[in-house]
Amino acid sequence: MTRMDEWVSAACAELDLSPADVDVRVVLDLARDVAHHVLRPGAPVTAYLLGVAVGRGADPATAAARLARLAAGWPAAAAADSAAGAAGPEGTEGTGSPDSGAIAPA
Repeated sequence: MTRMDEWVSAACAELDLSPADVDVRVVLDLARDVAHHVLRPGAPVTAYLLGVAVGRGADPATAAARLARLAAGWPAAAAADSAAGAAGPEGTEGTGSPDSGAIAPA
């Protein structure tokens, strides 16, 4: 059993879910696509949105494929601008600067 398998099993147990219902590869592939084509902080947010959609009855593979297509078609210039903004000044990546696309705490 890999460390990922152990984590997924433990997280599923904590949330009363079955690990058999979790397609880790689909979630990781989607997160990679969003991180590379849109912006890095968008990856966990998109994974959450996928979970919300699935919780509301969407098919996981279909919803992930739709989001992956959206990410793949994201305008390159916007992705490059967002990535540059997300990096911010040294050591501030992901802190919610206005250009990062992240939400800063109120």
